[in-house]
Amino acid sequence: MFKRILIVCIGNICRSPTAEFLFRDSLKHRDIHVSSAGLKALVGRPMDDKAMQILKERGIDAVEHRARQLDQSMLREADLVLAMERNQLMAVSRVTPEASGKLFLLDKWHGADDVPDPYRQSHEVFEHVHAMIERGVESWLRYL
Repeated sequence: MFKRILIVCIGNICRSPTAEFLFRDSLKHRDIHVSSAGLKALVGRPMDDKAMQILKERGIDAVEHRARQLDQSMLREADLVLAMERNQLMAVSRVTPEASGKLFLLDKWHGADDVPDPYRQSHEVFEHVHAMIERGVESWLRYL
């Protein structure tokens, strides 16, 4: 049973917080803690405006988010760690090798595609990435 889910990307301002808030919304009636962090986090920064706006359009308020730097204690405490890209899985396993058994791609159940980074790109790119993240989150829900 997964009680603590950690989602990882690079800056922790676009993809991983989007997944975090989508999971939180879907799991709001369950006792599962969801958080996110970045491998090279823009520590303390709020979520990217475009990513936050897309969530807001879907009724999810992510204004509270502040970027956090990934550390070993987060990886040890998590029961499930989801990354956006294969190279992030490798980087996370280098940070904490003992966590490698609980590391998976967010898109594991849909062909295991990397979720591209929309940072500093158009609103359309953010919409596309949001849809990919939504699909990944939905695919994990049956296992939680």
